[in-house]
Amino acid sequence: MAKKIPFEQIVARAEHYKADMTRFLRDMIAIPSESCDEEKVVLRIKQEMEKVGFDKVEIDPMGNILGYVGHGPHLIAMDAHIDTVGIGNIKNWTFDPYQGMEDDEIIGGRGSSDQEGGMASMVYAGKIIKDLGLEDQYTLLVTGTVQEEDCDGLCWQYIIEQSKIRPEFVVSTEPTDCQIYRGQRGRMEIRIDVQGRSCHGSAPERGDNAIFKMAPILLDLQKLAGNLGNDDFLGKGTLTVSEIFFTSPSRCAVADSCAVSIDRRLTWGETWEGALDEIRALPAVKAAGAVVSMYNYDRPAYTGLVYPTECYFPTWKTEESHVAVKALVNAYEGLFESKPVVDKWTFSTNGVSIMGRHGIPVVGFGPGKEPEAHASNEKTWKAHLVKCAAMYAAIPLTYLSELAD
Repeated sequence: MAKKIPFEQIVARAEHYKADMTRFLRDMIAIPSESCDEEKVVLRIKQEMEKVGFDKVEIDPMGNILGYVGHGPHLIAMDAHIDTVGIGNIKNWTFDPYQGMEDDEIIGGRGSSDQEGGMASMVYAGKIIKDLGLEDQYTLLVTGTVQEEDCDGLCWQYIIEQSKIRPEFVVSTEPTDCQIYRGQRGRMEIRIDVQGRSCHGSAPERGDNAIFKMAPILLDLQKLAGNLGNDDFLGKGTLTVSEIFFTSPSRCAVADSCAVSIDRRLTWGETWEGALDEIRALPAVKAAGAVVSMYNYDRPAYTGLVYPTECYFPTWKTEESHVAVKALVNAYEGLFESKPVVDKWTFSTNGVSIMGRHGIPVVGFGPGKEPEAHASNEKTWKAHLVKCAAMYAAIPLTYLSELAD
């Protein structure tokens, strides 16, 4: 029998820790932590987990930090990736992205919404659980994961496949504007290569210009982008050309190779094999003898570990009727006495591995908003940190209660 959930006390304790969460988040923001350079922020998180009383804290060989609260048989995980993208053109920022800004409502800085705010709320949810004696027949695993911005889901491929950790479900704390999210389109990174033959630019007819050969392929890709799959919940599949490369002996020569990168978003029912085949079938691709392939990722973690994978990140959704989704809905209604919005992400998350590859249900609830991700002047809201800390503290017990019904 699950404990009675003291919703009002949980909300009060979350509000009590607002200043602590703000300070902790600003400490994380002040530590640059782009993918593969997360060690210092991981150590700062370890310090905070130990300070608030986590039962066990460890760092795995990939560099992910794993903090545990409780010792019960039901393993529930909550995840925040703690790497960030870079800052881009500093002239687009009105404040220092690593010192940030703060007023009564907002915290600004790189990683504030994407995604270190989620970590601040999770750590203090652990503190609330300890304060109020909310431990029960569950173990809460709080993960701060690495390399997500480089290769989403790779961290959880390692956790599941190598560390053999398999929670009953995972709460992703990616930004949701304090709404409940239960799915996302997948994605893949595709490359098209075209070969040519160089010659002097004064007599281009002697060569075979690879850039010209790529041009009709780009037009065919543009047409294909308007005819991709659609799903009532997740929306349309999309395709965009994101990069272009070439080789040429000089600016006075015909280009002898050309390649493009494609960001392909996969909706429900689309597959990576189908996405490659539909590009290979384009008339211009066939005419140019182009090679269509998928990128691979093998960049070392900050620990030096290399865990290679192909750049395919599966589509996923958790059904609205699933016990984990119901647990979050019940926690929200109990805490805030209103009905939550249940929706989906536009971008990609670690759910591509957790649910997409390994079938472990994922439900999202996080501070911050999607449009803040990767943007200049990134910010999050203190009220979101409070709301999320309360949710994370309440979710394990609402899950046990839902299982008991």
